Amino acid sequence: MIEAGWTVLDSKGAEIGSVDEVVGDSSDDIFNGLSVSTSLLGKPRYVPSEQVAEITEGRVRLTLSKDQVGRLGEYQEPPTTAEILPEEAGAFRRAEASVEAPIHEHGERLNIFTRIRHMFRRLLGR
Repeated sequence: MIEAGWTVLDSKGAEIGSVDEVVGDSSDDIFNGLSVSTSLLGKPRYVPSEQVAEITEGRVRLTLSKDQVGRLGEYQEPPTTAEILPEEAGAFRRAEASVEAPIHEHGERLNIFTRIRHMFRRLLGR
């Protein structure tokens, strides 16, 4: 439901940044948290799902103050999981493993240009 570029508000409703990435597994409907950009050049912060108070179209309000968000840890992309097979594993087993534990790619990684685009879109009210 949440999309990259949505505005992130603190507990009092003041804008503190934008959603950089939604963390979880959409195929299993699991929402772990958000990667939130609080500045144009700063590292994104990780906000656990328990700190999300309200979700409305284009906006996410947190239970945290701006200062609390500033003290959150930097978002670290979780490692992908994959089964390591022995060298003697056959072609069929290797093909089966690639389906069971695929390496996930992120559709849109927010770089500086994407963040600027989202910022202008918010400023223009679109």
